[in-house]
Amino acid sequence: MPSDSLARPRIEYVIFDMDGLLIDTESVYTKVTNDILAPYGVQMTWEIKAGLMGKVQEEAAAHLLSFFPSIPLTAETYLAQRTIAQDRLWPTVRPLPGVSKLLAHLAKHKIPIAVATSSKRRNFLLKSANLHEEIFGYFGCGAGVERVVCGDDVAGKTTGKPDPYIFLFAARDKLERDVGEGEEGVRPEVVLERRKGLVFEDAIPGVEAGKRAGMSVVWVPDPNLVAMEYSGKHIPDQILKSIEEFRPEEWGLPPYE
Repeated sequence: MPSDSLARPRIEYVIFDMDGLLIDTESVYTKVTNDILAPYGVQMTWEIKAGLMGKVQEEAAAHLLSFFPSIPLTAETYLAQRTIAQDRLWPTVRPLPGVSKLLAHLAKHKIPIAVATSSKRRNFLLKSANLHEEIFGYFGCGAGVERVVCGDDVAGKTTGKPDPYIFLFAARDKLERDVGEGEEGVRPEVVLERRKGLVFEDAIPGVEAGKRAGMSVVWVPDPNLVAMEYSGKHIPDQILKSIEEFRPEEWGLPPYE
């Protein structure tokens, strides 16, 4: 069960996932993938999609196609077709409910924030291009001090979520928090610093990564994901249907006016 609010640490910095959490990209991923699979008479179910979330794209493609070994579609061909179709749709994605309000609130109160996404940087630039004012300007995009970590920024250093590296990297390198590295032999003062961080995620691998990083995690899953049995080893600290439901004061943050 999620933790009781009385036991929650006082939060000093916040790290957000992006796809399906800040912006509504998951519908694009689903539509494009099923359009590619349709000629072969198969489709990506939510059970399959849940296993793709948080993975780097090459690993996700291999995992997807492992469910359809009889179709003549390679991961390389699938990714090439997907890139063409998605590139047409990324500039149309919109913020999810409550996101702009929360980001504006945290910025007003000077709470350090960062993005840690498995998305490639080229895709991040396409997705964020029309959303600087509503979302990504709060992360320094266009201002020269960008606080965004993309999957290819940490390539070769991590296998992707549920590995906690990307969250620790974002806290350390983008927010200048003394969170150290790794999961073993962490000094007590570093453990305390990690506990000051709050992660927002929509995917189970992201929840796992945030908890393994020693941070608290708010899980904001797609309703289709909630309908499935939770498969993570680590339990999120709070589960919300929407970021609109988030109450900052429950985490020691300034309340909404």
